[in-house]
Amino acid sequence: FSLVMGVAGASDGESGVLVAGLAGLLAGALSMALGEWISVKSSQELYENQIQIELEELETNPEGEQQELSLIYQAKGINKIEAERMAAEIMQDPARAHQVLIEEELGINPEELKGSAIEAALYSFVLFAIGAIIPVFPFLFTSGFKAILYSSVLSALGLFGIGAAITLFTGKSVWFSGL
Repeated sequence: FSLVMGVAGASDGESGVLVAGLAGLLAGALSMALGEWISVKSSQELYENQIQIELEELETNPEGEQQELSLIYQAKGINKIEAERMAAEIMQDPARAHQVLIEEELGINPEELKGSAIEAALYSFVLFAIGAIIPVFPFLFTSGFKAILYSSVLSALGLFGIGAAITLFTGKSVWFSGL
């Protein structure tokens, strides 16, 4: 909206606004998609590295990992003897021990690593483009002050709608969140 209104103000709302708005939409959507892809991919790689390090620690120092697991259980309120027994039992199966250490020590849920960076990027691109087309849309059909007015109204309604939709998560009133 800011880009569209800036160009509209500088050009009296003529055809350059449409080109600038569509260019801004494309640039913004691509930037958001790339940022999302990098974020998801780097998080996955970080967690995969931590999981590999944990596996190496389990192989080279199983006693130390057993002690760590016992301390984790003790921190959760389990008495020392029971925590040591649980840790020793878990360490009998290296695959299970690795899984438990990933979840308990690292706090990583391996199921969450299965997300697709490309899928996240596509969603980000589409959602950004949907939001960005709102202030540009009137300039597809009209120009000048009329397009500026329609763009302002549609943008305000779009923002109100997003705020109102957030009430599904916050429980606040539609009017409060929308405004």
